[in-house]
Amino acid sequence: MRPDYGGFVEFSFPPCTIAVNMPDTGTLLSEVKSRLRAGEGFALATINLDHLVKLAKDPGFRPVYAAQDLVCADGNPIVWLSKLAGRPVSLVPGSDMVVPLASLAAREDAPIALMGSTPEALAEAAEALKARVPSLRIAAQIAPPMGFDPTGPDARRILLDIAASGARLTFIALGAPKQEMFAAFGREVTPHMGFASIGAGLDFLAGRQQRAPEWVRAIAMEWAWRMLSNPRRLAKRYLDCALILPGEAVRAWRLRRS
Repeated sequence: MRPDYGGFVEFSFPPCTIAVNMPDTGTLLSEVKSRLRAGEGFALATINLDHLVKLAKDPGFRPVYAAQDLVCADGNPIVWLSKLAGRPVSLVPGSDMVVPLASLAAREDAPIALMGSTPEALAEAAEALKARVPSLRIAAQIAPPMGFDPTGPDARRILLDIAASGARLTFIALGAPKQEMFAAFGREVTPHMGFASIGAGLDFLAGRQQRAPEWVRAIAMEWAWRMLSNPRRLAKRYLDCALILPGEAVRAWRLRRS
């Protein structure tokens, strides 16, 4: 069930409307805490321009994203669009939320699972998490096989294995749209569990990818840092993001006027 905080920025991709309903870190952590205590499941997505591009191009991705219970702004352009729409939200990057969510899970005595990436990266991420949150219980670490179908038989088996491990919150590092598809499938198969789609969050923890320095993030240029670090893979992605931004700005302005 989606929490009804109301009034925050929305993105229309017929027949679905995607709403940022977690306006800041405090609201997100409070909602997750409430759900862990109540034994209620959830799927957390962190929307950014790349996700908007995928939603525009892939009609099949839209109901998957609409099925996410909690959505926060994982990118300065989303924050800017929210302000333009007159419905401002704060920046809540998924990769920055791994440690706070893990700390919350530890305080609530809720074991976690790590799913995605490679066995080596998961082991390194688990070690890094335990160093930062010593009381954290990591009940499962699962790296899916190549060609993994996030809604197929392997996904169902993995979800049941995670549930059997006692984990109550799973960090999913598969990249969009696979991670959101797996989370939405998990809400059907294991509805009592929480899922947080965090992209490269585990690789950052493991040291497999380098995060932009704080000063680069402070001036909202992390996208440029990432693109220059891997232009062959990321240049086309960021070009697509730049192309979709004017249209989203017009829609945000219309939302403000309405």
